[in-house]
Amino acid sequence: MNSDGRKVVLGLGNILNRDEGVGVQALKVLDAQLGPQQELELIDGGVLGLNLLSLVEECSHLLILDAVNAGKPAGTVIELARDEIPLYSGIKLSEHQVSFQEVLGLANFRGRMPAHLYLIGVQPQDLSIGLELSQSVSRVLPEVVARSCAMLERWGLIHQRGE
Repeated sequence: MNSDGRKVVLGLGNILNRDEGVGVQALKVLDAQLGPQQELELIDGGVLGLNLLSLVEECSHLLILDAVNAGKPAGTVIELARDEIPLYSGIKLSEHQVSFQEVLGLANFRGRMPAHLYLIGVQPQDLSIGLELSQSVSRVLPEVVARSCAMLERWGLIHQRGE
């Protein structure tokens, strides 16, 4: 486990498929709210898949923002701690696609998982082509950002203004 590495908030998803892009959209809102940071990196991971392995392995703290299909009502915010995140998805759109869960699985297999790993996701409603989030997902963006800030505070990476 990497205990002294990069501190990253990673927004995942394809912004061209409506709710699939919620992780990237939440990252943009979080970035605007936090402003410039010294140690904390906010990174748009898009759909980079296996290209994110080295980033993951360099992190001591990794907060993932993403759309998560957990079979819940659309717009449900889902939080998963390090050991609760499934490392292999089992479902692929093509033989060449590597899911982010498999990236985490590889990092784990190689003994290079971030010591602090947390996922905040949203159950998508609409994955059709389009740039806008559905109403049910858009409505919970402030909650995703608030929960992200709470986790970053718990990790000691940000402090509320006035502290």
